[in-house]
Amino acid sequence: MSTSPRSVAERLADTPSVRDVVLNAARAARALVAPGGAETGADGTAAMTHSWVFTGAPGSGRSQAALAFAAALECTGEEPGCGRCESCRAVLDGAHTDVVHVVPQALSIGVDYVRETIIAGAHRLPTVSPWRVVIIEDADRLSASAADALLKTVEEPPSRTVMVFCAPSTDPQDFSTTLRSRCRHIYVPSPSVAEITRLLVEEEGATDNDARLAAQASLRHIGRARRLVTTPSMQQRRAAVLGLAELIRHGDQAFQAMHTLVKAMEKEATEAFAEADAAEREKLERSLGAGGKGKGTQKAARGSAGMVKELEKAQRMRTTRRRRDLLDLALVDLSGLYRDALLLAVGATVEPVHPDFAGLAGELAEKVGERGLVECLDAITICRRHITENVQFSIATDALVGRLRQAYGV
Repeated sequence: MSTSPRSVAERLADTPSVRDVVLNAARAARALVAPGGAETGADGTAAMTHSWVFTGAPGSGRSQAALAFAAALECTGEEPGCGRCESCRAVLDGAHTDVVHVVPQALSIGVDYVRETIIAGAHRLPTVSPWRVVIIEDADRLSASAADALLKTVEEPPSRTVMVFCAPSTDPQDFSTTLRSRCRHIYVPSPSVAEITRLLVEEEGATDNDARLAAQASLRHIGRARRLVTTPSMQQRRAAVLGLAELIRHGDQAFQAMHTLVKAMEKEATEAFAEADAAEREKLERSLGAGGKGKGTQKAARGSAGMVKELEKAQRMRTTRRRRDLLDLALVDLSGLYRDALLLAVGATVEPVHPDFAGLAGELAEKVGERGLVECLDAITICRRHITENVQFSIATDALVGRLRQAYGV
């Protein structure tokens, strides 16, 4: 659904602390590249730096805030981040020449990728704008060696390069402590239900009721809320996941329903990207001379077998990540329902995560009880940890159903 251009200030209006830091930095950056400019903000403090880390809960919009920052830096309008100039629109559409947006697909970001893509991109001069901006999403996926390789670039970045890391939290276990200590930190809080509702109504054409439900059910995760109002299969999966809570008392039915869900998610993770993966392999094989004839071509093909294997390994890792992410989101949904039931059991008057399943939450509150619901939430936490430790999904989810049955007292 088309909408009129929105300025950076408007895009970040729901988080004024982020908006003010971003715009002050962009103004200082503009002054810095002007003759005789100074790198200070309106209050006289240093407003611009070359290395940043944007943190926040999953779905808080930290990557969108980073893109808004990049737009403000590249803006050619009267005020940074106008949202209407060609540069702003190119950045926000993901098409600006001088903005490198790294979105990792695998479980981790390796040192070779960092050296060949991120560091190489950071050291190129901007071509059409004053700044070269490198945005790295999911920076918590940087391996230790990859983070070490980036250290020099972060400590001594090129004069016209800005590095922006996006990470889920400030926990040292999530993102390199050494890198974080060299960056200016911006915490991006989760947007309000009202703000997400407004975005879904204006940008996706959702009804107010559907948009509000998606905002609540997604735990204010912007990307997931968008998919909930636009993708019927996600809506159906959410209903099936929450319906598991009702089947737990029915033994075999619960195990079978869980198996069906896991198989469906595994199939989706593989098939949704099968065409793109095949095209990626075909492109690599063509570049390596596949299909050619002659001794030279055959020798080159044998020598390039390792590169094909590396691509296949990378594709398997991406598929594993997609499977893991889909299952984890399902478990988050289920925990939201048990959370709603627990709050009802203790008499708390808090807005539910799944208001459309209020009846089931009430039934769980009555029949499972406070202690049992706490055990249900613990069981889901254990399962989420197991899938990050490479426990087979079928084993982890069977164990989950078993623990839930114990919590129900059956």
